[in-house]
Amino acid sequence: MSQLLATRTSKRLRRYTTVGSIASVIAVSVLLVSCSSTGSSSTSTSAPINDSAKGVSIVVVAGTSSDPFMSSVKHGVDAAALAVKAAGGSVTYLTLQNYQNLGPDTAKLAQTALNLHPTAIVVPDFVPSAEDPTLKSIVKAGITLVLYNSGSEAEAQKLGALTYIASDYEASGVAAGKELLAAGAKDVVFVDTIPGNPSADAMNNGYKSAVTSGGGKFRELTLPATSFQNTTAVTQAIKSELINSPSIDAIATWATPDDDSAAAAISQNNATGKVKLVGFGLSTNALSRIKAGTQLAATDQQPYAQGYYAVSAAFQYAAYGIALPTKLLTGPLVVDSKNVVQAIHGTSLGVR
Repeated sequence: MSQLLATRTSKRLRRYTTVGSIASVIAVSVLLVSCSSTGSSSTSTSAPINDSAKGVSIVVVAGTSSDPFMSSVKHGVDAAALAVKAAGGSVTYLTLQNYQNLGPDTAKLAQTALNLHPTAIVVPDFVPSAEDPTLKSIVKAGITLVLYNSGSEAEAQKLGALTYIASDYEASGVAAGKELLAAGAKDVVFVDTIPGNPSADAMNNGYKSAVTSGGGKFRELTLPATSFQNTTAVTQAIKSELINSPSIDAIATWATPDDDSAAAAISQNNATGKVKLVGFGLSTNALSRIKAGTQLAATDQQPYAQGYYAVSAAFQYAAYGIALPTKLLTGPLVVDSKNVVQAIHGTSLGVR
C-alpha cells in the first residue's frame, strides 16, 4: 500500500508544493459550506449540501479535552469538518482521559478508532514504540492514516501514512535558542517531560545546536513521562535544578503546561529577570507573561492549522484521491514582545 501511495503522491506533488497552494485546494471544499453548526465529539446531523463524499468517515484521535493546545486543534478539526459534512461525510473526535500513560493509551484509542472501520484515521504518534504496532494495523486494514502533531516524516513514510502534519520541531529549537542567545543567555536548560517522543527529541537537538554553536552551555533536564502535565512535580524539578546549578540563566520547555511550572520555579527562586524563559505553545498565561516582560518568548506550532489540515488532507484523499505533500509544516513561529498582541487576539478566538 505504501508503494502505491508514494506513487500517487509523487505524481501530485508537482501540483501542491506550498502551503499557499494547499490552502487553495482546501478552500474549494470550504466553499461547499453555506451555514452549519461547528462540529463536536460526534458527527453533526446538519444536512449535506451534496453527497460527493457520501460514506467517507474520518476519526481523529487527540489529547485531553482539558488541554488548551488540543482545544485549538479541535477548533481546526471542527472547521475542516464543515466541508466533510457538507459533502456527505462524517468526522468523529476521540480524546484521551489524561496523559499519565501517554503512548499505550493513545495506542488503545487508535485501536478504538480502527474498530469503527472508518475511511481514514488522524492520530498523533506521541510514542512510536508504543503506538506503531496499532498504526501499522490501521494501514494494513486499508484505512488511510494521517499523522499530525507528533512523529516525523520518516516515521510516517515507514508506517505507510498519507502525510505528516506538524511543526518543524528542530527548527523551533534553533529559532528559540537563537532568541535566547540574542537576549544574553549563556547557560540553557531544556526541560523534557515526554522522554522518547521524537518531536521533543528534535526540539532538544535544535536548541542544543543553536546554543552550543553560539558559544553557550546547554543541558537537558529529562523527567519521567508521568510528570507530563503534573505542574507540581515539574515545578519542583526545575526549582531543584536552579538551586543546584546557579549559573543557569535560561529555561526552555517542551510542553505548554510546563511553561507555567517553569515560571513558578523561577519566581520561587527569586530569579525572575535573571533566568529567561522560552515556552512552547501559546497559553493565556504565557502570552500574559510575554506581554508583561517576565517571559522572553514562546514557539508556536499553530495547533489550529494542524487540526484543520490533518482532517482536510484525510478527507480530500479519501473522497477525491487528492494527495498533499508527505510533510506539511505548520510552524515554527516565535512569539515575543513584537508580535504578542496579535497572538493574544488569535488565542481569544480559539485559533492560536
